[in-house]
This record gives sequence, C-alpha cells and structure tokens, in this order.
Amino acid sequence: MMQLRIMNLKSISLSLFVMCASLNVFAQKVKIDGVAVVVGKNIVLDSDIAKFKQEVELRSEGKVKISNCEMLEELMQQKLLAHHAVVDSVTVSKSEVDSRVDRSIQFFTQEYGDVDAVVKAYGFNDLEDLKKELSRVQKENALIEKEQAKVTEDIDVTPEEVRLYFNGLKDDGELPEFPAEVGLSQIVIKAVPTKEEEQRVIDKLTEVRRQIVEDGASFKLKAIINSEEPNVGQTGGFLGAVTKDTPFIKEFKEVVFTLDEGQISEPFKTDFGYHIVLLHKIKGKGREVSHILMRPEVSDDKLKKTKAKLDSIKVELVKGNLTFEDAVKKYSQDKETKNSGGVIVNPYTGDTTFELIGMDPALYGRINELQQGEYSEVFYDETRTQEKMYKLILMKSRTNTHTADLVKDYVKVQKLALAKKKEETIEKWSKDKILETYIKLGDDYKKCTFKANWKKEN
Repeated sequence: MMQLRIMNLKSISLSLFVMCASLNVFAQKVKIDGVAVVVGKNIVLDSDIAKFKQEVELRSEGKVKISNCEMLEELMQQKLLAHHAVVDSVTVSKSEVDSRVDRSIQFFTQEYGDVDAVVKAYGFNDLEDLKKELSRVQKENALIEKEQAKVTEDIDVTPEEVRLYFNGLKDDGELPEFPAEVGLSQIVIKAVPTKEEEQRVIDKLTEVRRQIVEDGASFKLKAIINSEEPNVGQTGGFLGAVTKDTPFIKEFKEVVFTLDEGQISEPFKTDFGYHIVLLHKIKGKGREVSHILMRPEVSDDKLKKTKAKLDSIKVELVKGNLTFEDAVKKYSQDKETKNSGGVIVNPYTGDTTFELIGMDPALYGRINELQQGEYSEVFYDETRTQEKMYKLILMKSRTNTHTADLVKDYVKVQKLALAKKKEETIEKWSKDKILETYIKLGDDYKKCTFKANWKKEN
C-alpha cells in the first residue's frame, strides 16, 4: 500500500498539517537543535521535522508512518517549490492570504470553540500574533500550490492511462481500500423568537444603556449582570482591540467603526443576538471595545410547534406525497443548502460526500444505520450562535468500505492516476531544479538515503 501512503502524505502535507505543525513549532518556542537543511533562502529546523512527523501521524490517525529522512525530503520538496515560486515571480495577493487566514481561523475556531481558545492553545499573545504567523504560513502554502500548479498545468490522463494505472496497482496487490462514504441532504426549519420577545430584549438593552449613560452605572458591572456572552464574569464584556481585519461578524464591526471614544451604541442585531457596544479607545487601526450581549428566548411551545411541523413534512415524504427537493424549496430555511435541493457540502473537501470515519460523532450517530433513500428522525440542533432549529436528513447516497473498482470508482481512480502523473512531473522538475539551487544539508542528515539527488553526489 506504499502508493496510497504517498498519496495520503501528499494530501496532508499541502493542507492542514503544514499549518498546524508550523503553528506548533512557532508557538511552543522549542529549543532549536540545529538547522537540518537550507534550500535557497528557506530553512528547515530539526524541531520542524519532529513536529511535522507528529502532525502527519496525528492527521492520518496513525496510518502514515514516516522516518526523519523521509519527512525531511518532503519538507525540502516544499521549500524547493516555495523558493522557485519566488524565482519565477509567482505572486500572492494580500486579499488571497487574508482569505486563507480567515478560513484557517474559522477551522480552528470550530475545533476549539472560540478564537480565544485557539490563541491560548497555540501559545500566542493575542489574535494579532496568531494572524501574523498564519499569514506567513499561508503565504508560503499559496506559493507552493501555485508553483506546483504552474509546473503541472498541462498534465492530464487519458482513459487508457487510468486503466493501465489501475491494472498496475491490481497486479502489485496495491489496490486501495476506499472508506464508506455518504451523501446527505437536509431540511432545516428554524425556531425563531417572536417579535414581542425581540422587542423585550431591545427594550432591556435600551434601559441598560440609559442607566450607564444617564445614571453613571458601570458598564462592566452591567455586562456581568446582564450579558449572555461566555466568560463574561472574567472579561466584564471586554473584547480587546477590534480591527477591520479581525474575524468579528460584519454587522458588529460596522457599528464599532461608527463610534467615538466613550460612546455607547444603540442596541443592534447580529447572528449572535442583540448588542450594545462601548468604544473605550481608538488605538491605531484598532478599536478597544466592550459589549453586552442578550439573546431573545425561544419558548418551549415554539420549539414543539417547529418540531411538529417538520414531523408532518416527513410523513408526507414517506407517503410519497411530496418530493424531497420540493420540500426543501418550500420549507427549508437553511441558506447554504436551500438552493441545491438540500445537499450538504463537506466543508473540508468541497465534495458532496462524507467519509463515515472521522465524521462528527453526533451526526454519525443519527445517520450511520440509514440506507440510501431513508430519512433520519427529526432532531434538534443549534449553531455556534445558538440559533435553534430542527433538521431532517435524507441519506441520498451510500457506499460501503470496498476495494477500488475501475468501473464504480472511475472518478476516484482517475484522480489518483492524475495525482501520480503530476507527482512524477514534479519529481522530474525537481531533479533539474535541485542542481541549480543552493542546498546545504546538516551533518545529521548527510547519511540519509533520499529519492532525489539532494546531496548532489553525481
């Protein structure tokens, strides 16, 4: 299964583990044992190798094992691509880097719960420090990807090449096992608070604001008493510095940048609820602010009615009186899936399928026993902004774990064949570029046996 091991490592090395391991190396401030290699102007440290190895094994759930020498060669390959991207005048815009950084922060936030937890987990001083390091990592990642795309832009595979590739794996007994995958669609109905309840919250915040502005009450104390923000007891509602690049919700930042120092906003709404914001100080491009957050309550009666409505829709679907696509169009309130027939897109791959292994345990428990065409039970869910809703999942497609089949898995085999051909193209490109690039190996790695001629011995 060496071929599959290499493919797994390639996919990991150009996605999450580069970012995660780089952050760990930076944040933990490990003692540098020495420089493992210099490629052009790029350096790989001994500590990089150890941390990248650990991250590869973690991200592959122990399926990929790699030696120090193998890991170093992978890193040298990335540094070679990054170096020649600069030589070839490959450009990466600030907006592209910023977009990547925002996606990275969103990913980490989903894993850790909130931005502050991410900052703490990786040992940074604050969000700005984290973003600075993410920008460096993501700029290099973008350079690597663009140079790789440039080198392989004309590469394609014919059906005959796919067949030969598949038969080669079959003859060698190395056909990959494809894990069980599912395609899911959903109907979402939200349980929203009444207009009267929303007005109650607005009136409450308005009164709190009046008590602070007119009566001189403490904003911090009012936040501790009234705000529904997590950890408000420790923070007193203080959020620190907000800039236009800080990953706060758009509506929140728009209000912050209309305030003068010492001013408190009128109540305003975001996906998180209703806020009032106090601008403490304008500091360069940042605005130091505190806020009080209150959320309208959704009554138990409203929750019951929302569930009953979706239960009745399921009955009509099961009877065949309504198609799932029509039900989505008519009833679903999820913006991301309403216009695609309810199809859920995998946020990590961009595909419309999910591997059962590694799926969110809560979702796995709801759909694991379903066969193609079956529906889940109607269940309660809420977003990170505590928006309440009920969902119904359709098992749109399902394939069980199986050995690769050329007919059934042609698209996947084609992707593997194309990836292999591109890998071979990069290897040929590297063979020439290594000879014209300054490379200095540390003494501890001169005994390594590499696939490419990194030692320039012949």
